[in-house]
Amino acid sequence: MEVILETKNIKKSYLVGRNREIVVLDNINLKIHSGQFISILGQSGAGKSTLLRIMAGLVEPTEGEVLYRGKPLKKTEPKIAVVFQSFALFPWFTVLENVKVGLVGQGYTEEEMREKALKAIDLVGLDGFEDAYPRELSGGMRQRVGIARALAVQPEILLMDEPFSALDVLTADNLRGDIIDLWKEGKMPTKAVVLVTHNIEEAVYMSTQAVVLTHNPGRIKAEIPIELSYPRDKNSRDFKFLLDKIYTVLVKPPEEIPMLLVTGRYQFLPHAKVGAIAGLVELVHDKGGKVDIYALSSELSMEVDDIFPLIEAAHILDFGEIREGDFILTEKGKKWAEADTLQKKEIFKEAALQNVQLIKQIMQVLLTISKHRVSEEFFLDILKNHFTPDESWNQFETAVDWGRYAELFAYDYDAGELYLEELQSIDM
Repeated sequence: MEVILETKNIKKSYLVGRNREIVVLDNINLKIHSGQFISILGQSGAGKSTLLRIMAGLVEPTEGEVLYRGKPLKKTEPKIAVVFQSFALFPWFTVLENVKVGLVGQGYTEEEMREKALKAIDLVGLDGFEDAYPRELSGGMRQRVGIARALAVQPEILLMDEPFSALDVLTADNLRGDIIDLWKEGKMPTKAVVLVTHNIEEAVYMSTQAVVLTHNPGRIKAEIPIELSYPRDKNSRDFKFLLDKIYTVLVKPPEEIPMLLVTGRYQFLPHAKVGAIAGLVELVHDKGGKVDIYALSSELSMEVDDIFPLIEAAHILDFGEIREGDFILTEKGKKWAEADTLQKKEIFKEAALQNVQLIKQIMQVLLTISKHRVSEEFFLDILKNHFTPDESWNQFETAVDWGRYAELFAYDYDAGELYLEELQSIDM
């Protein structure tokens, strides 16, 4: 199969803090062949959307290059079209005018642009709505306009950034089915499709290959072929097997990046509240201490980005482990689930001090300073040398939530200070 697009040694980083480099993507090597429908999966912070924008020529990589048909992609290319999560329509334009926007400046006459736009509108099932304005359309119809605009340029490769996430369940399912029908019947002008998604079921339902990224930074963790014939039965054994396989790959920490501190790096804390972690652990305990992660997420109607932080947090705290698509409670996790309120706090305190570097560091500073009180900015400045400003705040908030629950320290929101309510002897 011919290679249409290729990323070679792509790295994307940003300078923050004291000239520290935050790496978002690292060493991404990926080939997109003709006939492929690729889904890119990964937890929040994996750089999925950044990678897609680099592939589209909208964002420049720090290192490496993107090749379109063997030649370096220096800027946006008309034959590479993008559909974004937001509908991004001009409210003062009709459907036809919105679709024609993508053709402006490409050397077509007004009549040629109209003809191509009408063909694309008909292709996505909006025939008869050419003169309607976005405010007159449902969410699903507005996204169809966005897809029509992308298809009107007759791209060789279509890049889609979570195009169904803003839609309700039924509308999203209907649109997924229509796109797959167009794809498998050869009615789309595109030779390849790349879909960024956090929905594993969506990836298995639509694509021919799943590319799984790690996070912090984003690296390719696995490339998993999806060799199922269309239409795909979501209840079939093969479909469920692939779901479990991808779930296992997603939640398993890469061996080369340990969960705890690596030299020069900070442990990444998932954005999970203690109450939600406790709810997960108690639910799994009620189910016998072991659950299939995919089955659990389906039962709870939770997406990847909702349930993975809870599982990862429980794993960091040594309350559970991930094995072959299952989440299994450890003895400590079972003990925490069975404990009363006060015992829960003591168990959590011990787990946090043993396993969470930032909480341990906060305690060391508070115990060392004579007034046992320190500004949040002290820790945020340190974190900004390792994370983006937004992520630094997320890491700090998570540590504060966990530390306050464990009654290790308190937090004065008005003053923006952490402090010890009473001196305590902590074995660290």
